[in-house]
Amino acid sequence: MGCRGEERRRAGGGAGARLGRSRRPGMGSPGGRSSPSARGSLQHLLLFLLFVGPFNCFASYSRATELFYSLNEGLPAGVLIGSLARDLRLPTTGGQRPAAPQPPLSFTLASRGLGGQYVHLDNRSGELHTSALEIDREALCMESGGSTVPGEADTVSLSSSSSSPDSCLLLLDVLVLPQEYFRLVKVKIAIRDVNDNAPRFPVPHIHLSVPENAPVNTRLAIEHPALDPDVGTNSVQTYRLRDNYGVFTLDVEENENGERTPYLIVMGALDRETREEYVTVIVAEDGGTPPLVGSATLTIGISDINDNCPQFNDSQLNITLYGNSSLGTHVATVHAVDLDLGSNAQVTYSYSQKVPQPSRDLFHLDESTGVITLSSKVDGNTPRLHRLIILGNGPGCIPAVITVLVTIIKVTMRPPEVVPRFIANEVEGVVYLKELEPINTPIAFFTIKDPDEKYKVNCYLDGDGPFRLSPYKPYNNEYLLETTKPLDYETQQLYEISVVAWNSEGFNVNKVIKIQVLDDNDNSPVFSQQLIELSIEENNVPNAFLTKLHATDADSGERGKVSYFLGPDAPSYFSLDKSTGVLTVATQLDREEKEKYRYTVKAVDSGFPPRESIATVTITVLDKNDNSPRFINKDFSFFVPENFPGFGEIGVISVTDADAGQNGWVALSVLNGSDIFVIDTGKGVLRAKVSLDREQQSSYVLWIEAVDGGDPALSSTAKITILLLDINDNPPLVLFPQSNMSYLLVLPSTLPGSPITEVYAVDKDTGMNAVIAYSIIGRRGPRPESFRIDPKTGNITLEESLMQNDYGLYRLLVKVSDHGYPEPLHSTVMVNLFVNDTVSNESYIESLLRKEPDISIEEKQPQISVEPTHKKMESASCMPTLVALSIISLGSITLVTGMGIYICLRKGKKHHRADENLEVQIPLNGGINLHMLEKKPVEISNI
Repeated sequence: MGCRGEERRRAGGGAGARLGRSRRPGMGSPGGRSSPSARGSLQHLLLFLLFVGPFNCFASYSRATELFYSLNEGLPAGVLIGSLARDLRLPTTGGQRPAAPQPPLSFTLASRGLGGQYVHLDNRSGELHTSALEIDREALCMESGGSTVPGEADTVSLSSSSSSPDSCLLLLDVLVLPQEYFRLVKVKIAIRDVNDNAPRFPVPHIHLSVPENAPVNTRLAIEHPALDPDVGTNSVQTYRLRDNYGVFTLDVEENENGERTPYLIVMGALDRETREEYVTVIVAEDGGTPPLVGSATLTIGISDINDNCPQFNDSQLNITLYGNSSLGTHVATVHAVDLDLGSNAQVTYSYSQKVPQPSRDLFHLDESTGVITLSSKVDGNTPRLHRLIILGNGPGCIPAVITVLVTIIKVTMRPPEVVPRFIANEVEGVVYLKELEPINTPIAFFTIKDPDEKYKVNCYLDGDGPFRLSPYKPYNNEYLLETTKPLDYETQQLYEISVVAWNSEGFNVNKVIKIQVLDDNDNSPVFSQQLIELSIEENNVPNAFLTKLHATDADSGERGKVSYFLGPDAPSYFSLDKSTGVLTVATQLDREEKEKYRYTVKAVDSGFPPRESIATVTITVLDKNDNSPRFINKDFSFFVPENFPGFGEIGVISVTDADAGQNGWVALSVLNGSDIFVIDTGKGVLRAKVSLDREQQSSYVLWIEAVDGGDPALSSTAKITILLLDINDNPPLVLFPQSNMSYLLVLPSTLPGSPITEVYAVDKDTGMNAVIAYSIIGRRGPRPESFRIDPKTGNITLEESLMQNDYGLYRLLVKVSDHGYPEPLHSTVMVNLFVNDTVSNESYIESLLRKEPDISIEEKQPQISVEPTHKKMESASCMPTLVALSIISLGSITLVTGMGIYICLRKGKKHHRADENLEVQIPLNGGINLHMLEKKPVEISNI
């Protein structure tokens, strides 16, 4: 099977040597049987030929070959990649005419995987062309990293063994048929890169901070370099700035891995106070032809250092103050400016040591705001001129100086008086009101009067806020301060308003009132996210951190303190820290058990009554490769009739993997016997590459390995047993006599019943397909009915005594038939018997043998004697006899009883073996042309 071409070469001119000649020794002795030693030598020779032939064939044709091609990515359909037939130097029918017809070559992809999508293989010519699906090298190789494509035998890999470390290989397995030229060809196609991708920055805006005192040649790395999927010179090569403002430039550094990083270099002096930001465009350019570019906006921020000191806009302020001014009267405000930022620009104010203490006591200076107010009463002893020298202090700076000249003007009349009477809670001039107080909540009564009772006094409310000052009828000088809308602590906590009174002479006085809003628990906690989506890999460590929940409460104090709690639908193995909001899981999660969790969490404040809000937490358990592929059975058994067509479906190997995605993808492979069997990775279909012959091997044991797509991969194995069912595809093979031209001398003195010779045949099939019957279907000779053949053993015996008239040549056509179903197969052989006292003229006998015998065929079905099953009862019938004999005699009869039992058991085993030979196998139609067999030499096979 599969080695006919090799056998043809081995036979050569020696075919004639296989044609038998008439030889006297070929028929054995006159006793009619060949010697046991001759039959043993024949069997050994047959065994040697059977084993040596297939191995020679395997060595000649079962080999694998590798071919390497290369092409550019992005080519259109139909571009020739290479010719497998030409590159493999396979024999073709072109040129000289072959000695015998050769079957056409066939080229087939072993599987239609990823590689098969990008190429088209001509099954006849073996030419590889690009397919309609355009090859994109970056899509194939940049992210695959050489991993196998799920569900296929083809692979795409980044190979470091080729000429470039960035080589991208498309791997194909091609089967070359028919069997005379069968081989597995490994085709490697290198995909060359073309410059089809422009550089691209990962972010559109890049921010870089440079201190304003950075010296020239300062180098700062740009943390988001451009990316280019192309390789080699087609990748990013250079960077440039579209506008460098005369103070910046770019440099590129390459590390040992070949990665290029741009660096910003300061080429000039920087001053944040002059310009605090530079916006330009950074351009990345690759080395292709033509080059491609990509760009991003680069914002260079200049960070502040403390290189400026406070400065007053004026060196002196002149202020006039009336002597009747009330306490707290605003006198002046000084303001110094520091051009720096943040803490570098913080300015505090203080009096110089030159300011006398009486002036310090009379005028209060706020050190943060620079506001000067009247802090003491002005009387007749108060000096009329005050020189206030104020310093503006900055960190690490010499103070700036401003002089405030305050001139006090003496006033003879007294200012109006404002007398408050508070209704709301007041402490040291601060009124406390709860938020959410209703509209028109009274705060205080104010009595406005003129101390001299000479002038009319009016008043009004100065300041912002939801307040109103209105006359309180029916009284003339009474005014009521009340709210105009509810107060909200979260909007504003403190209000500062003034009740201003003035008389007809223009003198005025104001009463400053501070209103502090008290917080109430009117706000619920608010989660930063109402839906909190989390993920965690399965098999996590116990008490693994999931997230930290965050909720805010606009209320203050204890009312704004938030505690966290799990909802009632949360599984018990999740924990939530009450104070910190840290969510953990106490046990390992198993994605195969449960993939998604969804439950609620609560944020509760500490107010009375407490307020709460709810958020939803969803947790997705990510898969890890923690499950090996699992076969449905550990042992698979398939029964296949022999001569099953090649690549037919033998059976389906079912395997599952509880993991998901890539981890759950399973690839099947045959660990042993891969030269005969293949398995479809995607469907698990087991196939044989060639037709199987039970007579060569009756069963196969395979080991199938299932490997998942995880990293690292997990695997499992299963045992496959393939049992070949016999069909009647082999006719009986006659081993003796070896030729239709051989003959045997039979002496006339041979007694009737004597064995003359035998016909010996074997059948490679089993069961009833191998049960052989012998019959004589044609006779020729002086008295041909003198010989008979045993239908079971093939022994030919003399039936009657030979007379003087019976001398001569007898030709017996023997049919050797099996009992296959539905149609038995048979062979024929000519047995030549020469009845005479001696052989005096061999040439004469050979001339008779060469003549075509005129034999009429007897269409008689050979009778096979099959022992009926009821004969088994004969062994059982011995038992009563043995029991009777044992009763008669316990002494001498004991020995006879033992011998009888022994004989009966042997007889039972014989019938048992006969029944086993009746085992029914699957029969197929078969037959052999009788006349063709008569003209061919009888082949020798193993017994």
